[in-house]
Amino acid sequence: MKMFVAGKWTDRSESADVVNPYDGSVIDTVPQATERDVDRALAALVEGAQAMRALSAYQRGGILDRVAQLMHDRVEEFARTISEEEGKVLAESRAEAQRAAEVMAISAEEARRLTGEMVPLDGTQNGQGKIGFTLRVPCGVVAAITPFNFPLNLVTHKVGPAIAGGNSVLIKPASDTPLSALKFTQVLLEAGLPEPAVACVTGSGSLLGRAICGDDRVRKISFTGSYEVGDAICRAAGMKKVTMELGSNSPVIIMGDADLDKAAKAVAIAGYANAGQVCISAQRILTDRKVAGDFLDALKPKVESITLGDQLDEGTDVGPMVREGDAARVAAWIDEAVHAGAELVTGGRREGTRYQPTILDHVDPEMRVCKDELFGPAVSVIRFDDIDEAIALANRSPFGLAAGIFTQDIDRAMRFAQQVDAGNLNINWTSQWRVDAMPYGGLKHSGMGKEGPQYAIREMTEEKMVVMHLPG
Repeated sequence: MKMFVAGKWTDRSESADVVNPYDGSVIDTVPQATERDVDRALAALVEGAQAMRALSAYQRGGILDRVAQLMHDRVEEFARTISEEEGKVLAESRAEAQRAAEVMAISAEEARRLTGEMVPLDGTQNGQGKIGFTLRVPCGVVAAITPFNFPLNLVTHKVGPAIAGGNSVLIKPASDTPLSALKFTQVLLEAGLPEPAVACVTGSGSLLGRAICGDDRVRKISFTGSYEVGDAICRAAGMKKVTMELGSNSPVIIMGDADLDKAAKAVAIAGYANAGQVCISAQRILTDRKVAGDFLDALKPKVESITLGDQLDEGTDVGPMVREGDAARVAAWIDEAVHAGAELVTGGRREGTRYQPTILDHVDPEMRVCKDELFGPAVSVIRFDDIDEAIALANRSPFGLAAGIFTQDIDRAMRFAQQVDAGNLNINWTSQWRVDAMPYGGLKHSGMGKEGPQYAIREMTEEKMVVMHLPG
């Protein structure tokens, strides 16, 4: 596929293969953009921002409605593209494509109800005879830098609110998974988005990222990815507005009064969906010592029944990881934990990009599988004695994106909600739960700002204060 720059579908002499991570077969090729391509894209997007600003909220909402409908009509096409380039199974890719269409529909609604507020100046000492209100106006050019693991839905979470707020948008998809974003760009144009209002550049993340983030024509950056890259972007961004959705190391607490079968079923989904390559994947399973054995007895057969294989086979539950290097890293971390004393309950084998769904028990919180973001199909069981220790263990991480607890005790549930450092908290579920309309974002090294169209659109617009000084 070609990339879209300055209103044209563009090729380059240098290209990169997009491969199926299951068998390494080449699906397509994409151009390797240069810093000059970024410059050309931004020059056009500055004009596109003016065109978008001139559109009414009704017009922007209409474009987004048409995008949503076109995406609903093409769910199967998008799903197959997602599975081929990313490696998740078709059932998960269909769900992602449907969610992405819903994000655009929600963004259409938010475009129509974006508004300011009245400010009660008359209630202040010097406010007599004054009427105050705020206006929200577009930022201008928004840069959407997206990861591989949700190559369509996480693009829409940035592009939908950007368009709803009246901005132009530069999409930089992950190098491993650019095809979903390019096909989405085609849909945006087909739905009537002005050509100068969007660009999609493909190529090296480090090279293009520096060119994008250091350019003053970009007024807002929305990034999803690792903490290390997010930190570098913030340093390069200067005075730009930024939203950072970064790493995680999500804890799930299993209290002694938990419904263990429900907890086991939920962990068997949340620990292994998309081969564990989900920001809010359940990673650390903090389990009451009194019920740890029973919980593992419930969890182990569920994990062992997960089918690992070709993601395009309808009978597969978990497909490959996106790169063989990532699968090798997961294997190395798990081997390291076992050699340091952790017990391998099940799994622990790798074949190329495929890593068998794995459970570790008796894991020390200082082991790398607990301290860092694994981003792979394995969970670690850490045992505790009481709720105080469980909360302390949950917070023993620089990350704070999501967490879950299973308990029938409302007091424990509320202590969890109040004291665990995470932006998304689930009671009687795992860390892995999100609907696209909710505010979504993390604490600490997990980032800043919120996604979800209603919340993201405020971060992709500027607020002006207007004061009317009435006579007399």
